[in-house]
Parts: sequence; C-alpha cells; structure tokens
Amino acid sequence: MKGKRVLITGAAGFLGSHLCDRFIKEGFHVIAMDNLITGDLANIEHLFKLENFEFHHHDVSKFVHIAGELDYILHFASPASPIDYLKIPIQTLKVGSLGTHNLLGLARSKGARMLIASTSEVYGDPNVNPQPEEYWGNVNPVGPRGVYDEAKRFQEAITMAYHTFHGVETRIVRIFNTYGPRMRLNDGRVLPAFIGQAIRGEDLTVFGDGSQTRSFCYVDDLVEGIYRLLFSDYAQPVNIGNPDEITIQQFCEEIIKLTGTDQKIVYRELPQDDPKQRRPDIEKATRLLGWTPKVARAEGLKITYDYFKSLSQEALAKIEHKDFTTFNK
Repeated sequence: MKGKRVLITGAAGFLGSHLCDRFIKEGFHVIAMDNLITGDLANIEHLFKLENFEFHHHDVSKFVHIAGELDYILHFASPASPIDYLKIPIQTLKVGSLGTHNLLGLARSKGARMLIASTSEVYGDPNVNPQPEEYWGNVNPVGPRGVYDEAKRFQEAITMAYHTFHGVETRIVRIFNTYGPRMRLNDGRVLPAFIGQAIRGEDLTVFGDGSQTRSFCYVDDLVEGIYRLLFSDYAQPVNIGNPDEITIQQFCEEIIKLTGTDQKIVYRELPQDDPKQRRPDIEKATRLLGWTPKVARAEGLKITYDYFKSLSQEALAKIEHKDFTTFNK
C-alpha cells in the first residue's frame, strides 16, 4: 500500500490520531483533516515533520476538496462524547449528515473507497444482548442522545445508498466503547471520568445503581479491526469491540484498585435513555476479518492510566469538575 493516499477526517481526535499513526506506519500518504472543535493538534504533532503527512484545518460539513488522486477515505469526524454532542448538537447532526454526504461525493468523484465510523449507539438502549449487526435498535430520536444516535443512523443509511445506487465502495464499522492514550479526561465517558476523579482524589460518580454494563476495547485492537475491515470485501455494518462485558459498578471498583485510591462511590440518577446493556456480537468480525481483540482489560487500563498520570499538572488543572457529571457512556 506504499504511496496510496488516504484522507482521515477527525484526525486530531482520539481514534483519528491513532489511525493516522497506523496508516503512516503502513506507508500511506496521510491527509489529515479536522476542524479542531473537539480534536487536539497535540495528538498528531509528532507527524507534522513527515513528508507523507499533511494536515488540513477544515470542517467537513462544508464542501471538501482534495487535490490529486485519493484512494481511501476514513470518516471519523464527529463529537463522540455526551459532553460534546449535548454542547454542540447541531454540529453533531451536520457532520453526520452534510459531512458524510460531502465525503461520499468526494469518494465517488475520486473512485475512492470510504469507511465510516458508526457506533454501538445505533442500537440505543437495546432489548437484546449481545447486540448483533442484524438488530435494528431501540433509539429515542427526540431524546438527549438523539442528536448523536440519529446522526450515526442517517450516516449508515446514506452510505449504503451511495453504495447501492452509485456503486461507491463503502465500509461501515460500528464501534463499541474504546479506550487508550489520547482520550480526553474531560470528555464525559465513563473510563476517563473515573480515572480523572481518582487522580484528583474525588469520589467516583456512578449513574443509576451501577448494574448497567459496558464492554471496553483497547484502541490498538480497534484500529486493527478497522484496518482489516477497510481492505475486506464486506459492505454491510460490522461490530468492532471487545465482548468482555462488565457492570459499571465492577468497573468502578477496578479503577479504584488500579489507581490505589480509597475514594467512595457516589450514586446519581440514571440519565434518560442511558443504555442498560452494551456488548458486541463479534461473530462477523471474527469470521470475515479473522479479528478478535488481543489486549486484556487489565493490561489496557494500566497503559491508559500511566498515560493520564504522565499528563502535566497544567493540563490536569484545566479539567473542570462539572465535566464528569454527565453519562456513564
């Protein structure tokens, strides 16, 4: 694949930056794009010196132009945490709709293959567990999560329409809870929220009674699954996540043990439409891609905690307490 050109949107974000690293490692020319609403250039600044890397500060909800040939597009531009999409709901809807439309048009004009980042949130608060790709979901379109959930559901629909009607080569990955270095401590998701509270010596906040479940996949495993899916021949959605399911209560206790802290666990009311269960059925990924997660949660959490501990005190001081009182997503 050396010399092939790939556009990665949302490139300065958590997942986008790791994808940039992977495609650079594989010999691609990486065109990174981000409007930096939630992304951080610090995540990709180590790549700026490379000849096969370029960065475009641009909002994909507006017309996207890339000069020259383009072989692949990975669309990862979107707010992904409750704090972000509740703060900027219109932008969240626009990047999933207008942004996806613009990039599909670019893929069509360039003859490029496009992979979109969908999410386990398309399943909503599921009535089945684990969630297979054939499950259509239980989503409230007008609830607080609707701006994100429906943006992703529309994104899948328009992607399949371009695939079937225009013959564009497309791939759809449904991403389950992912963690690792470069997450933002203040993004409202359960893992960085717990670790952030532990580092600052605060009590850990659990929403509901802690019986709701999540399944956490380490970022390197996720990137491997995405890479394999991009180069597969399968156009239907594929779950990529770790099926090792754990309750929020158990996970909170793991974080307390990991960090060596003795904070209390405090409980707050469960937010509206918060999923009670989240566990991927990865039979398709295993059968079609030969993919299964390799990094155990204990190993991945240790790496992630060490990363957060390495952040400067100045960076930690910028994190506001209110940012942790949102959702156990």
